[in-house]
Amino acid sequence: MKKRLLIVDDEKNTREGLRSVLEEHFDVSLAADAAGALALIDADLPELVLTDLKLGADNGMDLMKEILKRADPPICIIMTAYGSVDTAVEAMRQGAYDFVTKPVNIDRLEMLIRRALRERITQVENLQLRQEVRKTRAPDKMIGRSGVMERVFETIRQVAPSKATVLIQGESGTGKEVAAHAIHALSNRAEKPFVAVHCAALSPQLLESELFGHEKGAFTGAGERRIGRFEQASGGTLFLDEIGEIDPIVQVKILRVLGEKSFERVGGNQTINSDVRLIAATNKDLAAMVSNGTFREDLFFRLNVVPLTMPPLRTHPEDIPLLVSSFLKEMAREHDKPRRHFTPEAMEALEAYFWPGNIRELRAVVEHAVVLASGSELKQGDLPASLRHDTESAHGEAEMNLAKIESTMIRRALDECAGSRTLAAKKLGISRRTLHRHLAHLGITKTPN
Repeated sequence: MKKRLLIVDDEKNTREGLRSVLEEHFDVSLAADAAGALALIDADLPELVLTDLKLGADNGMDLMKEILKRADPPICIIMTAYGSVDTAVEAMRQGAYDFVTKPVNIDRLEMLIRRALRERITQVENLQLRQEVRKTRAPDKMIGRSGVMERVFETIRQVAPSKATVLIQGESGTGKEVAAHAIHALSNRAEKPFVAVHCAALSPQLLESELFGHEKGAFTGAGERRIGRFEQASGGTLFLDEIGEIDPIVQVKILRVLGEKSFERVGGNQTINSDVRLIAATNKDLAAMVSNGTFREDLFFRLNVVPLTMPPLRTHPEDIPLLVSSFLKEMAREHDKPRRHFTPEAMEALEAYFWPGNIRELRAVVEHAVVLASGSELKQGDLPASLRHDTESAHGEAEMNLAKIESTMIRRALDECAGSRTLAAKKLGISRRTLHRHLAHLGITKTPN
């Protein structure tokens, strides 16, 4: 198909003359002024616009700037008289691809148009390739290839470009803050601040001041004005971790910010507008807290616009080798140690463990091994006692207690599901394969399928 060109010139003879020599190879449209050009661009976006700098009452530079505001704008080539070359150079600084002087050298113009269109095709192909790569890889600093993690990644990719509030739920150590960072990094606010507040670490009064700031003298010890985290995160993302721990009074104030997009500092009366994307996280069941009256229902609905659940590590053990590889690289660099690998036996022990502390615990275990191991490989004996699957005294009371808890949980699930392993695995939030591995480890063999 012929590429679409738009020629914009207030001189009819110039427009028609250019069309007569270019229409053999291109699909050419004509416009005499800026309004006509913009109408044609919006109706049928051309690949390239050739416009004069002087369009009667209109200005070709202003037209070009308006064209370049469009999504996926066409290439702009400027035509100018010899005396306006400086202006044409300025147009290139403003985004024009190149310029030609009048009277136009047709051979040079055709060469310029073809070169510009080839570069445009390459740019479009590169953009499409980057978009495809972005769709298939995990978000920044997130690791995993399992189906459960792919679903997490897809949710992050879908919600990131929006302004929607996100509520991330999951057990401690599953990577809720990493997910919040990934949402910010893929959003339109990526160049703006990402500000995190760990709500459980502060008293209600300190948390209120931390979030909204305070004026000098607002309370005892407030010796000067303080800018709160909502102001610090302006234009960016505010991440509230452990949102389930906040006091009811602070809940009301957060609800107001979400509804009215404004707040006042503690002890102040100046209304401050808030342009912040809020992401909250919790390891608590907020819906249950709403039911028992310890968390506001209206705030829960405001936060839970897009829910995201981070899965416990025991539900996707197939991702453990990837996580371990990343942590080994990180710890070798951090502790100035040689890069080593776990033996197959040690990796098997890592994959078989129940990981109550999730990814955070795995990271600590890898660090333990990297720091204390002396051999060229990281062996099973280099793991903490709670992870060793042998009968030596180093097996430790911690692992025996954990095995007892595992056994109790699994047996209870099997009892409640009439012995069905499929239903029990679903109830425990693990795959059937993972349940079979734990059953074998615990010596539980006589159950229906």
